Amino acid sequence: MANESSGREVLFELTAIGNSVRVVAIDAATGVEVTVVGPLTAPRWELQRLAMRKLERRLARQGGEP
Repeated sequence: MANESSGREVLFELTAIGNSVRVVAIDAATGVEVTVVGPLTAPRWELQRLAMRKLERRLARQGGEP
């Protein structure tokens, strides 16, 4: 799944693990990825938003454009 609202192409991978969901967000241009884990009952969009914010912070730290 891609999210281009921030001007970047970001791919999301969601994996259910027991009562949790593991969300990996990958910046398509750089290959930088981050992971967050949340409850299985959380809305998908909220987990993706959290992963996106974490990815933006990581890219900003590395000198990339958020």
